[in-house]
Amino acid sequence: MAESLLANLLIFARTLRAAGVAVRAGGVPDAIRALADVGLSSRRDVRDVLRAVLVSRHEDLAPFDRLFERFWRVWREPADPDMPRPMGIPKRARTTFSMLAPGASPSEPEQTGAATNDMPVTLQTYSDEQVWRRKDFAAFTSGDFARAQEAMAKLTWSPGLRVTRRWIAGGRRTVDLRRLVRANVKHGGELISVPHRVRRAAPRPLILICDVSGSMEPYTRMLLLFARALAGEHRRIEVFVFSTQLTRVTRQFAGARADAALVRVRDAVRDWSGGTRIGAALHRFNTHWARRVMRRGPVVLLISDGWDLGDPDMLAREVARLQRSAHRLIWLNPLIGSPGYEPLTRGIRAALPFVDDFLSVRDMSSLESLARHLNTLE
Repeated sequence: MAESLLANLLIFARTLRAAGVAVRAGGVPDAIRALADVGLSSRRDVRDVLRAVLVSRHEDLAPFDRLFERFWRVWREPADPDMPRPMGIPKRARTTFSMLAPGASPSEPEQTGAATNDMPVTLQTYSDEQVWRRKDFAAFTSGDFARAQEAMAKLTWSPGLRVTRRWIAGGRRTVDLRRLVRANVKHGGELISVPHRVRRAAPRPLILICDVSGSMEPYTRMLLLFARALAGEHRRIEVFVFSTQLTRVTRQFAGARADAALVRVRDAVRDWSGGTRIGAALHRFNTHWARRVMRRGPVVLLISDGWDLGDPDMLAREVARLQRSAHRLIWLNPLIGSPGYEPLTRGIRAALPFVDDFLSVRDMSSLESLARHLNTLE
């Protein structure tokens, strides 16, 4: 079984590469270990595992899904040399690519050689860490949420530093005249050393504006836990949620454990899981809250799937206004990374020109990428 599985996966990897998919180095051995753990009975499980360990680029998801569906049909059918071959699948796949047939073996010497050239593979219990990191938040269980909280606590969320007006000793460029005069007086006018000063650096404020409308419900719990993780690490943070109207929930997160904070937030929001009015919510933020919380160059995280019932022109205006007030505006969308997803809604198309970064927030891997991105900001 191990040999046939390896041969079949090598064929699948070659087919993906022939279609232009950048198959990740070492992906085939990782796939074998993962499939040994999850099994081969569920098409969805097999697909999710192979996507997680073979595909590394968003643009490769669509061709991967297309080729996987074709190959899955071949796996499920008997190995029949007269069976019609689906277009685009190598001829050798008719007999060798049948993962569910334990007796199958490679039909070409080339495949054995390829297996030898790859790294040695042993079927062992596969740590599910990599597969779990790619698990969609919408499919999370209570155990996954607890595990995610532990993982987020280990990440560093640093949205960069800003230069303040305050001076501190240090540097080599700006002479500190006050200290220089005091030192000269102390030493009788004799110049002993020239003190310098630099502007003090402080962490940038962080502002979260999170969509809790009906379309976001599969992701709401995890994203609010994410907000709680940030609130627990940063003192300079403001959190807002919206559906059809905007609600400030910073106080609900303060000093509360994660589950208690989520209950407080839900109790404070009147339109929980309602319709979506992103433009109206941002207008409320820009006109009533921006002057209070947008000082000191904050990084703004706008979390939404972009399904807006309002006027797209209004959304574009308010996003542009928000971006002008922020040091950086990052739109986090849980649909990015979903098979076939394209940002084609009118609201998103109108707003994207005014967004600095348009990133995924659908699994732990995407949160890790976000943490790394924030750490690179200046």
